[in-house]
Amino acid sequence: MRLGKLCLAILLALMSPWVAKSSTDTGAVTGRVTYVGTPAKAEAIDMSKDPACLKLRAKPLLTETAVTGPGNTLGNVVVYIAAGAGDAPAEGTKEAIFDQQGCRYTSHVLAVRVGQPVRFSNSDPLSHNIHTLAKVNREWNRIQPAETPAFSYAYDKEEFIPVKCNVHPWMLGYIAVLKTSHFAVTREDGTYTLPQLPPGKYTVTAWHELYGTQSREVTVTGGEPQIVNFLFYAKP
Repeated sequence: MRLGKLCLAILLALMSPWVAKSSTDTGAVTGRVTYVGTPAKAEAIDMSKDPACLKLRAKPLLTETAVTGPGNTLGNVVVYIAAGAGDAPAEGTKEAIFDQQGCRYTSHVLAVRVGQPVRFSNSDPLSHNIHTLAKVNREWNRIQPAETPAFSYAYDKEEFIPVKCNVHPWMLGYIAVLKTSHFAVTREDGTYTLPQLPPGKYTVTAWHELYGTQSREVTVTGGEPQIVNFLFYAKP
């Protein structure tokens, strides 16, 4: 018995360097999204047609077509691995939240995986209408009155899907349905990171609702992150 335990200890000791190496043998792609030119200006939205919405807002609601930050950074850009990584099954992933609050979508751009449930909820004391304008997936349209339970829906094909409310026409958002599990949505500072990438060659793609799509090729070798920046040409 003692001899067996001793052999097991020696085997584990020999394996530990390999285990440590394999757990750290992944790399990352990181960068920043910026723009040149004059981006679309955020403007106050006229909500006077629904006084109930006005009562929910302490400050005017602004458009989110182009969310920018200091240093010409660009938010709401979906950055993802478009090629080089195998499709990732969505089994066991948590529901993504797409909520309606203050007569706006709390996530203007929501990125999810193919097959990942999206939980559509209404936190407002009034009715909304969710209309997903899919072309590759199924298009659907559903009323969601106040205080009704949330519901979930999963998309089975890759697509960037506009979402609107037929009751409140200023409400517009996007659901980016992706095959990969490697994606990020930039905030105002324009930064993103795609971690835990095995060594290999990848195509990194950045998508913006107004300024289009760009792609870059990158080779990940592990160790230091590979920097891939994107520059969009903004026109108002």
